[in-house]
Amino acid sequence: MRKIALLVSVYLLLTGFLQAQVKTTPKKPVTNTKPTPPKPKHTTVKRPAAPTEQKVEITTNYGVIVVKLYNETPLHRDNFIKLVKEGFYDSLLFHRVIKTFMIQGGDPISKNADSTTMLGNGDVGYKIPGEFNKDLFHKKGALAAARDNNPERASSGCQFYIVQGRKFTQQELEQILNSRNMNNKQSILYSCYQRDTVQAAVYKIQQSGDKELLRTYMANLQQVVDKMYAQQFPDAEKVNLDQMGTYINEGGAPHLDGSYTVFGEVISGFEVIDRIAEKPTGTADRPQENIRMTMRLLP
Repeated sequence: MRKIALLVSVYLLLTGFLQAQVKTTPKKPVTNTKPTPPKPKHTTVKRPAAPTEQKVEITTNYGVIVVKLYNETPLHRDNFIKLVKEGFYDSLLFHRVIKTFMIQGGDPISKNADSTTMLGNGDVGYKIPGEFNKDLFHKKGALAAARDNNPERASSGCQFYIVQGRKFTQQELEQILNSRNMNNKQSILYSCYQRDTVQAAVYKIQQSGDKELLRTYMANLQQVVDKMYAQQFPDAEKVNLDQMGTYINEGGAPHLDGSYTVFGEVISGFEVIDRIAEKPTGTADRPQENIRMTMRLLP
């Protein structure tokens, strides 16, 4: 018990520090004859065309949603295409709906589930490594992969959500950014403190009773944490004004950025998202009415 108390007190103390060539062409010799200048050759350089983004049609009880899949997230793109081809999503439910947030589906258990079945834990037996891209964010209509609380932030092999979201003020967005940065720094701090060498050093200093030495050690450890944080999150303090403007004017779910992989976006059918998100829900945010889906790849 004494060791647990010691760990807690030191961690709290640590957390306090967080808050407190130009080349010239030689001239040719001059001659009396004037050579006939060669006719210029016109060549056309063809640039490779950007790869086409695959589109998927999602048909629901309340209309059709069309999404495009990002080529920047090939693992998620290819997996989604594979499942759609197999008919995996046909007859599955949007089993979790939260107004002004998102609509979620893809649980295979939902296909034949009765009204009392708890949904959300079904899967395909594998995860997809996270593909995080700071330019792909949770704007309204973002298509993203659900996941459990695994530390690698790997995605579910089949469950997904589409953001409905809401509009945010600049102040709210600044608060979300500050909170995210603090959480990231605390995570690094905690991982540092879990090292046996650090715990042993802290324990030894505390046993000596030298509070000033302990404070100095903590300050030095904080510098290490700050350096690691700057290396892992070099753009933490930067603000993307375009993304901020989107969240302010169109809406989304900015608090999810960096935590869940966004691998596509809605290009038509936004009103369908709104209709589904409006439906009454019961336990675990499951719609009281079964809202099923079918999917197909578009040419």
